[in-house]
Amino acid sequence: MASTPTEAVIPRIADSGTGKTFFGQPRGLATLFMTELWERFSFYGMRALLVLYLVAPTAKGGLGFNLATATAIYSVYNAMVYLLALPGGWAADRLWGARRTVAIAGAVIMVGHFLLAVPATVSFFVGLVLIAAGSGLLKSNISTMVGHLYEGPDDPRRDGGFTIFYMGINVGAFVAPLTIGTVGEQVNWHLGFALAGVGMALGLVQYLLGSRHLSKRSDAIPAPLTTAERNGLLRKAGFWSLLAVVFYAIVVLSGHFTINWAMWPLIVAGLAIPAFYLLRIKQDRDLNAEEQSKMTGYIWFFVAAAIFWMIYDQSGSTLNIFAEQNTSSTLFGLGFPASWFQSLNPLMIMALAPVFAWLWVALARRAKEPTTTVKFAYGLLLIGASFLVMMLAQAAASDGTRVSPLWLTVVYLIQTVGELCLSPVGLSVTTKLAPQKYASQMMGVWFLAVTAGDCVTALVQLAGANIDSQSYFAFQGVLALLAGVAVVMYRRKVVGLMGNVR
Repeated sequence: MASTPTEAVIPRIADSGTGKTFFGQPRGLATLFMTELWERFSFYGMRALLVLYLVAPTAKGGLGFNLATATAIYSVYNAMVYLLALPGGWAADRLWGARRTVAIAGAVIMVGHFLLAVPATVSFFVGLVLIAAGSGLLKSNISTMVGHLYEGPDDPRRDGGFTIFYMGINVGAFVAPLTIGTVGEQVNWHLGFALAGVGMALGLVQYLLGSRHLSKRSDAIPAPLTTAERNGLLRKAGFWSLLAVVFYAIVVLSGHFTINWAMWPLIVAGLAIPAFYLLRIKQDRDLNAEEQSKMTGYIWFFVAAAIFWMIYDQSGSTLNIFAEQNTSSTLFGLGFPASWFQSLNPLMIMALAPVFAWLWVALARRAKEPTTTVKFAYGLLLIGASFLVMMLAQAAASDGTRVSPLWLTVVYLIQTVGELCLSPVGLSVTTKLAPQKYASQMMGVWFLAVTAGDCVTALVQLAGANIDSQSYFAFQGVLALLAGVAVVMYRRKVVGLMGNVR
């Protein structure tokens, strides 16, 4: 987030509690590690159930939506989580500070999950809104708080601390479908959602109890709102909220309301806001020629990332449905629920991330490490290949045969390797190409690539694409392959725009 004028007067202490450490790291890392683990446990556990619950017949306790609507709801929900990371960062910088914002986020997420556990459609969608809002608040600030634990970017423990922290993400994501998924699918949908709420409650309690170990910098409000700014914000928020209430009241009372009336405005916003942000930064006259050139280069990476996430984020929607409807639920004689497939990606990340970290270093020593553009191309080619494999899996299941679980295992393996080529590199290149004026905002812009990709998916799904067809997977797979080829073909042009960044 934004660099703060108050940092100079706030002590840069590594640990404000006792002398105890956490794997040689500041004690506060344990608090943030467990908070993130439980938040990811609740997030990925609920996500593993979401589409399955939406399409399940009402006779089986579900909401009975058709496939296209259910997957579009999932895509829009996921897009909003990343879109709301922008106001989440603003809230910490202008209103509450990072520590208080994360506490508020945890409470909002917890309430949202418990609302999902109430067997009523209205409370279910209110719960989704709260989880998306809370996740946006938390996502944009908890990583910043990890950075606050260290004495600047040159602290030798810093990289190791972030590695441990991100392990918490994947541990939570791995365990969640195995527990929440099992309870939701095999016992009761709403009990599964309640279990996600219990997980977030545990994370919130330990966060509040362990917050004394966090850095004092996490309490700071970098640029507090003035009274005039606060009053102006309240007036604008009140006006737009009232306008939305009146509009939707008219739609509901006239008998025309459907779920599409809620989704289409969000899809439009999810596509327009990223375009607006990029255009605003690109046209800023305060940027010098070099920064303008780097932003032009960054747009290439942004579009490539949006295409990547458009496919990758369907793991919890179209691939989850394929697992439930078209994939055998037994392996070596052992049965398991469809949601268990959602544990494959975090498991593979934990297994392969250290290998890739070693590989890039080893290649760099031999002056053979691929450039950023080539790594992005690898990511696009792999994500495209994964959907071509899905096309073959869909063909194998077209006669009603349940295919082997190995099909989805191969798809997730290819996607995970693609993620490791593109995602960490994307985070890095975002910070390197960011204009100085927008250094603190660019990470939020990177998240908007996920929003844009998910909104394109929702757009395609609501437009009537046949989701359980071979052509659905083939078209997107070929699109990603062509994007990867384009990045390779124009890599010299992109490198030229990047200036001294490689």
